[in-house]
Amino acid sequence: MAVRWYPNLMNNTDTARTIADLMQDAPVIPVIVIDDVRQAVPLAEALVKGGLRVLEVTLRTDAALDAIRAMKSVEGAIVGAGTVTGQHDLAAALDAGSEFIVSPGLTEPLAKAAVREGVPFLPGVANAGDIMRGLDLGLDHFKFFPAMAAGGLPALKALAAPFHQCRFCPTGGIGPDNVADWLAFNPVLCVGGSWVCAPKTDSGSPDYIAIAETARQAANLAR
Repeated sequence: MAVRWYPNLMNNTDTARTIADLMQDAPVIPVIVIDDVRQAVPLAEALVKGGLRVLEVTLRTDAALDAIRAMKSVEGAIVGAGTVTGQHDLAAALDAGSEFIVSPGLTEPLAKAAVREGVPFLPGVANAGDIMRGLDLGLDHFKFFPAMAAGGLPALKALAAPFHQCRFCPTGGIGPDNVADWLAFNPVLCVGGSWVCAPKTDSGSPDYIAIAETARQAANLAR
């Protein structure tokens, strides 16, 4: 299978960005659930305006793949797919133009397929066995998921101790009340969170002005 290259991920040295680069772009990666593709572009514009360029669109709805295609038109946005659980999802996400891949777990077939494709890949881990399997596959950057349900920050600190070479993006139950604690832990490069997309108008539609401000606050969080 041929390796694909993603020009939107090129930096000034013409070297493809890695998952580590993307994790360090901003302290928060928005976790986005799109039900209506018409909201995709204005939502991406609001997030990018606020300083969050790396956008994870979860494959949880029928609109997700079309939303990825639409968001890629937004200048400055780096759009990837989340909730990728197998090779079929991976193929569909790449066909839609996903520039990185996030999975809730780690399986050897999916990891090997992502490596073959040359796409930045962030698999989910929740225990030492997951991390060791990832290291065997040449991976050392992981999504710690579900972060709070898996034991929270104390659990990640315990896991990170024997795996000092690894870096993490905790996701799941993280919000404004606890995000600073997670980011203060050195092995955490960023967190994933849906709260930045949460503000709604009185009619229940996304409040893009408030989302841009929430994104700005998230982008300015200290790491």
